[in-house]
Amino acid sequence: MADTTEDLAKKKKAFLTVGVLLFIFTFIALALGKWSVLDFGPPGATGEDILTALIAAAVKASLVGLVFMHLSHEKGVIYKILLFSFFFFMGLMILTIFTQKDPILEQFDTLKTTSGALLQKPE
Repeated sequence: MADTTEDLAKKKKAFLTVGVLLFIFTFIALALGKWSVLDFGPPGATGEDILTALIAAAVKASLVGLVFMHLSHEKGVIYKILLFSFFFFMGLMILTIFTQKDPILEQFDTLKTTSGALLQKPE
């Protein structure tokens, strides 16, 4: 079934809109890393900077998936798979965050900073 010129004009407008939005969100992520004026908190990458960049990346991925990959016209099972993938990804990120509180790493750092004094037997 052929598309009418009105349908093609709507699709072209949607593609151009998404293209402009992708450019804007890419610029936001780049600006956060390059310009200190847009830096949240102290200099360098902080949690707020990383969160803002990840939100921009998530919006960009959603736009690409919904418009260019035509996921907005799919059946419900696709959304269930995407939801499962999202929760699986969040679980992996939570596990990654938990590694920052690793007791084995803390013991290693303690041994390193005490020059092995904790390993020596008392006399």
